[in-house]
Amino acid sequence: MRDEILAHQLPIEKSLRQLLDRRRAQSTLRKLTTSPAQAVDFSSNDFLSLSTSSILHAAFLRELGNSKLGLGSGGSRLLDGNSSYAEDLERDIAAFHRAPAGLLFNSGFDANSGFFACVPQPNDIVIYDEYIHASVHDGMRLSRTRQRLSFAHNSVADLKSLLEECKRNNGQIEGGQSHVFVAVEAIYSMDGDLAPLKAIVELVETVLPRKNGYVIVDEAHSTGVIGQYGRGLVCELGLEDKVFARLHTFGKSLACNGAILLCSPLLRQYLINYARPLIYTTFLSYPALAAIRVSYTFFQQGSTEPLALHLKMLVRTLFNQLQTLMTKYGSQNATAALISVPSKCPQSSIFAILTPQPRSLAKHCQDGGFVVRAVVPPTVPVGSSRIRVCLHAGNTTEQIRKLVERIDDWISLQLGQQEAENNGLGIWAEKARL
Repeated sequence: MRDEILAHQLPIEKSLRQLLDRRRAQSTLRKLTTSPAQAVDFSSNDFLSLSTSSILHAAFLRELGNSKLGLGSGGSRLLDGNSSYAEDLERDIAAFHRAPAGLLFNSGFDANSGFFACVPQPNDIVIYDEYIHASVHDGMRLSRTRQRLSFAHNSVADLKSLLEECKRNNGQIEGGQSHVFVAVEAIYSMDGDLAPLKAIVELVETVLPRKNGYVIVDEAHSTGVIGQYGRGLVCELGLEDKVFARLHTFGKSLACNGAILLCSPLLRQYLINYARPLIYTTFLSYPALAAIRVSYTFFQQGSTEPLALHLKMLVRTLFNQLQTLMTKYGSQNATAALISVPSKCPQSSIFAILTPQPRSLAKHCQDGGFVVRAVVPPTVPVGSSRIRVCLHAGNTTEQIRKLVERIDDWISLQLGQQEAENNGLGIWAEKARL
């Protein structure tokens, strides 16, 4: 049957199948999955568990009824998709994050790719953290500038070297005629670590005193969980006036979809004229805007503060239990080669548990009723395969305890298997000597 299917494939389909088969052979083939309804979520980005909040759900339905909104937006925002509801929402969100203006996008991916495709000009330079999101890379590939440089993840020293090199080698940068854009994330999605943002901003101001250095911060994973009322890392550090643009997305802590790019009124006007992902697509639907409005009302009223506080407690709980787990196995080389947990308590709810056998560990946890995902190259660098454990305000300490027990069970099974294999080899070697 498979041979018959292959015989009737178009030439392009044969080529595509070969590429997919190559990924399958390398164990990097992606596929869509669903999780059992009763499984415990330790994977999604629903950090505050708002997607399952009955209070938020009821508020959303009230907003739909009170505003008498339609369904679809009607088209591109530059044609028929705009509304006073959307513009009021933009202004309110910008004010909440202490920004002069903001521009809504259908997704964070659209916002990032649109910004980096159209804002940097031919003689400008983009410097980005090596772990920056794929959307920034897509934008840079479409950008007018061809000067794109990466610095070592969260390394202020490496960024300093690059900035100084750009200044030495480019008279227009030194003279202030051309510009340097520095792209970072507030929280990195795979490691859960925070950018040293204050040091980065101070460095850019010091090396480029003509104010032609611009920091752009992706706050996707910090929105709702960092800073007072979840305003994000920029607000937490008081850097609102020192950051050129910042992205807040709604698909994580807000349990919605869409994004907003916070910026100056002039940059907003420029993006409306040049950002293709905004210009050439149907705008967010009215129900999507209503959901964003309701979630931000929760933030503004402080209703999510107890959730964020509980989440921080859970982070400490998981960290302590993982440390206890590793202490149980002492300094065994076999264990160290099998699994590695964070040595310092994460500042976010994302835990990277490194292992050369991420799929085996993920499946063992999934079979125990816990949703965790294996993350492998090219999503993460070679040699850093892992399971990504993400905590949520809706999780409990009991669920965390059972998850750690499941990980412990997997370690024991792997060590037992290794010991059996080593014993088998020992017996075989002994027989060979006889």
